Amino acid sequence: MPRSFASGPTAAVDQCCSTSGGQEVVGAPHQSLINELEQAIANRNVGSHADVLRRVTDLFVAGSDRFGTEQRSLFDDVMGYLVSEIESSARAVFGERLATIANAPPKVSCALALDDAIEVAGPLLAHSRQLDDETLITSAKTKSQEHLLAISRRTLLSEGVTDVLVERGNQQVIVNTAENAGARFSEFGYSTLITRAEADEKLALTIWSRPEIPREYLLEMFAKASEKVQLKLEAADRGKAALVRDMVKQASDRIQTQTREHSLEFAVAQAYVQQLHDTGMLTENRLREFADAGKFDETAVALALLSDLPIGAIERSLVRGHSDQVLVLAKSIDLSWDTTKAILLMQTRTGSIHEFEQCHSSFMKLKPETARTAIRFYRLRERATKTVPN
Repeated sequence: MPRSFASGPTAAVDQCCSTSGGQEVVGAPHQSLINELEQAIANRNVGSHADVLRRVTDLFVAGSDRFGTEQRSLFDDVMGYLVSEIESSARAVFGERLATIANAPPKVSCALALDDAIEVAGPLLAHSRQLDDETLITSAKTKSQEHLLAISRRTLLSEGVTDVLVERGNQQVIVNTAENAGARFSEFGYSTLITRAEADEKLALTIWSRPEIPREYLLEMFAKASEKVQLKLEAADRGKAALVRDMVKQASDRIQTQTREHSLEFAVAQAYVQQLHDTGMLTENRLREFADAGKFDETAVALALLSDLPIGAIERSLVRGHSDQVLVLAKSIDLSWDTTKAILLMQTRTGSIHEFEQCHSSFMKLKPETARTAIRFYRLRERATKTVPN
C-alpha cells in the first residue's frame, strides 16, 4: 500500500467528507463509503476498486465547491491510488467523467491524460481544464497521433503545445490545429505550417482563413503555391489575395532590382540597347534579332523602352510564362506576329504547334487600341504601386 495511505486511505476520505470549515459536507452515509473503501483496498478486488472510485467521485462532485486545498489534495491522492488499481475500460469511464468536471483533481487528471490508451486519455486531453502545458507537451511528444488529435481539439492551445503538434502531427492533426480558433502559434509554428502547406492544399486554405497570420507568412505561402491553389485562395478571400499579390509583386521587384544591380551582363545589355534607342536604331527587326538569339536582357530592355513600362514588369511577364501578357504588349506597340512569336519562343523554350496556333489566333483577333488601353491601365497601376526603382 502506498505511503500516503499508511494510516489507511479511509483517513483521507474521512477528513474530506466530515468537515469543511467546521460544517459537515456530506452526511452520515459517508461512513458506508469509508467501510467499502477499506474493504476494497484490503482484498484488492478490482471490481470493488472501480465501484469505490465511482462513489468517491460522486462524493467529490457533491462537495467540491466547499472543499479547501488540503481536502482536494487528499481526494486527488485517493483517486490516484484507486485508478491505478482498475482495468483500462474502467479507467476510460472514469477519465471521461473526470474530463467534464471543471475543478477535477489535477494530479489524477494529468496521470490519466498520459495513459497510452486513447480511450482513457482522449477525453481529458481534449476537454480537461486541469491539464498544464507540461502535461500536454509531454503527451504530444511521446504518444500516438490519436493523442495529438485529441489535444488539437482543446478550446485553447498555447504556442508551446502547437509547436509540437505542427511538427510531429500527421495531416489530420495539423489541419485540425490550424482550424482551431483558440490555437496560438510561435514563429517556429508559423514557419512549420507554411512549409507543410506547400504539399497540402487543404492546409493552405485553412491557414489562409486565419485572420492573425502575419503577412510575411501569407506572402511566402502564396508565392510557393501552385496556380490552382492560388486561384482557390483568391476565391476564399479576394481582398486578402489582392493584398498578397501586391506584396508578391513588390518582393519580386526588389529581388529583380537587386539582381540587375549586381549583374554586369545586364548593365552592358542595358547600356547597349539604351544607345540604340537614343539614336533611333531600336527597331522591330533589332528586337526580333535579340529574341531569336535568346538574349533575355536585351529583349527585356528593348520591350521596356518601346512600351514605356518598368523593366521589372517586363521581366515578370517573360519569366512567368504568361503568353497573354506578351500578346497584349506586342500588339500595343504594333509588333508583327513573327516578332511576337520569336519572343514567345524565347519565353517558353518549348511549345506545341497547337499552342502557337492558339496564340496566333488570339493575336490576330486582338485590336491594337484594346491592347494599348490595357497597357495604359497597367502603366498607371505600376506607377501607383511602385515602391522601389526599376
